Amino acid sequence: MPQQPTEAKLPFAPLLLIAPFFLWGTAMVAMKGVVPHTTPLLIASVRLLPAGLLILGSTMLMNRPQPKSWQAWLWIALFGLVDGTLFQGFLAEGLVRTGAGLGSVMIDSQPLAVALMARFLYGEQVGLWGWLGLAFGVVGISLLGLPEGWIVNLLHGNFNAVVDSDSIAALFQNGQWLMLLAALSMAIGTVMVRAVSRHADPVVATGWHMIVGGLPLLALSGLFETNQVTNLQLTDWIALSYSTIFGSAIAYGLFFYFASSSSLTSLSSLTFLTPIFALLFGNLFLAEVLSPLQWIGVSLTLVSIYLINQRDTLAAQIKNWRLAKLASETFEPVRSSQPPESDFAIASVEVAEPKANQLIQD
Repeated sequence: MPQQPTEAKLPFAPLLLIAPFFLWGTAMVAMKGVVPHTTPLLIASVRLLPAGLLILGSTMLMNRPQPKSWQAWLWIALFGLVDGTLFQGFLAEGLVRTGAGLGSVMIDSQPLAVALMARFLYGEQVGLWGWLGLAFGVVGISLLGLPEGWIVNLLHGNFNAVVDSDSIAALFQNGQWLMLLAALSMAIGTVMVRAVSRHADPVVATGWHMIVGGLPLLALSGLFETNQVTNLQLTDWIALSYSTIFGSAIAYGLFFYFASSSSLTSLSSLTFLTPIFALLFGNLFLAEVLSPLQWIGVSLTLVSIYLINQRDTLAAQIKNWRLAKLASETFEPVRSSQPPESDFAIASVEVAEPKANQLIQD
């Protein structure tokens, strides 16, 4: 495989680094604007199939290797089913019942599920900040996903109004739950990438998984939906083209380009920008307004996503601060009472330093 250029060689590298998250957030707004004039499964299939062809065409120009083994095609098929068919299907159906900004926040809660699955499947440590982020995420998603009447009744201790059959039926008709299923599908797909990459080039696999995942959606649209393109206007075709070319092909292409170089940490820390862009442009172009309770949920979810993505950095900063503070408290009395090169000072440091390290590890 040809060596990937580093991001330092790219012009406007910082803007390109942010671009995938900007494109994903604005594509959500573009898709929401098309929803009244077409059907969700058609939107999902159009979002995948042309983008997959564009990515595969680009990989052929870059001479990236195509999948050859049956294991590679099996993993690509599973990847396409989960991250293509299920994710885009739930996403498009959820957009019919919820706003673009709110939907994007819920989609980008998927790092919470990724952290849990990676912890149990691959033994990756979540850490104090990660678990704190998960706790914020559970509360935030509950405020977003549960009907507001439920939350008010729960806060007032009126549990009987929550468990009646009508309330439960309304819950599962809520678009937020479809967005949560989309986020879970995306999270499973993200965890699967590690296995897919063992057998196939990750960028090539991305292109093929879009085609494999888009074909069932197109078939389902043909079987169960009607008047898919009858009411589409010029602006709708422009919005669909934007979502396909920029929100799928270019966004995923840039994402995996940077992921294959040296900027994976930077990408992880920028995930929380996607819902911010979606909320901003949803308010500007679609006049979407969230309730105060939902804004609290949005804020908690964004804090949660930030803590999950930055847990290692925050832990390292706290560790360094504790080490510096403990070293100052331990060594300063020695330095003030003894010459720096005295035997007593050296022995004190040799005894105290392991204790400091052990305390920090605990």
